Amino acid sequence: MELTDEIMYKAIVEKDTSFEGVFFTAVKTTGIFCRPPCTARKPKLVNVEFLKTSEECILKGYRACKICNPLKTLNHTPIEFQKIINELSENPTLKFKDHDLKQKGIEPSQIRRWFLKNHGITFQAYQRMFRINSAFKKIQNGESVTHTAFDIGFESLSGFGDTFKNIVGVSPKQGKQQNIIDLKRIETPLGPMLVCATNQGICLLEFTDRKMLETELKSIAKLLNAIIIQGNNKHFDTLEIELQEYFNGRRKEFSVPLHTPGTNFQNKIWTALQLIPYGQTKAYKEQAIAIGSPESVRAVANANGMNRISIIIPCHRVIGSNGQLTGYGGGLWRKRYLLELEEKTVGKMELV
Repeated sequence: MELTDEIMYKAIVEKDTSFEGVFFTAVKTTGIFCRPPCTARKPKLVNVEFLKTSEECILKGYRACKICNPLKTLNHTPIEFQKIINELSENPTLKFKDHDLKQKGIEPSQIRRWFLKNHGITFQAYQRMFRINSAFKKIQNGESVTHTAFDIGFESLSGFGDTFKNIVGVSPKQGKQQNIIDLKRIETPLGPMLVCATNQGICLLEFTDRKMLETELKSIAKLLNAIIIQGNNKHFDTLEIELQEYFNGRRKEFSVPLHTPGTNFQNKIWTALQLIPYGQTKAYKEQAIAIGSPESVRAVANANGMNRISIIIPCHRVIGSNGQLTGYGGGLWRKRYLLELEEKTVGKMELV
């Protein structure tokens, strides 16, 4: 059946949830876009256009509806899955088997598919990584291998040793010499992001659908001579709180520590990026002049592209010399959203 405007309009009038994710309703008179089952007052058919993706809506200048939050469900983690993740985060020794999942009303095959799609690993592998990450830190803090193995739920030293080596790459006894990067998937209004951190600070923050993400993960692991494992980090809570405040228009600067391995030139560029005021933009040429290298426009652009910490190191504030939006790893629609968010927030502050 062809999806005509009449069929889609009937769907929004009836708040038909079966069309969720199939299209978005963009209202020309208000500049707002909504999900099909939105409960807001319905516009006339002549005043709407139906678009396939939220990206397309934002690129056309539409803003997300505050009633139905069309960006909130963008590749989001289902609530019941998030509860499981939170439990594992609080107690890495937990082992959820199919029976345990069914007791919580979760179909095991569904959570397996979701983890493979969104984490690239099985749910069982995810659980093992949390346990080994916890074990790694215990050993690094001086606890014995034997005590650690049984403390995190392994029934034999040999089983612990084999699992540890498969994930970390060295035996538990050699674990003190191995570096580790903690990894977590977090939710934002623009879709999920992957965050990596060391003891020093956040070393990567990227949207999960970034094309070069896998390359960036390999690069950061090589630069820090470390392995990346799913697990907790002391900087994650601060980051999530500050990101939430940023998206709510209540934070202009971030205080969470950063760890930015790179060349001196790259770090010079990344520092300059953080000096671009909130709500303002600069062209690549202006950035080159700001660091005292007006002839290095191409090098500046390349360094911007190598930035692995989105939003906090705000490469979204750099635009073309003609004022046009230029490439952005997270997608131009996200760049537009971030710039409009900051511009809107600044505008509100000036009115107060």
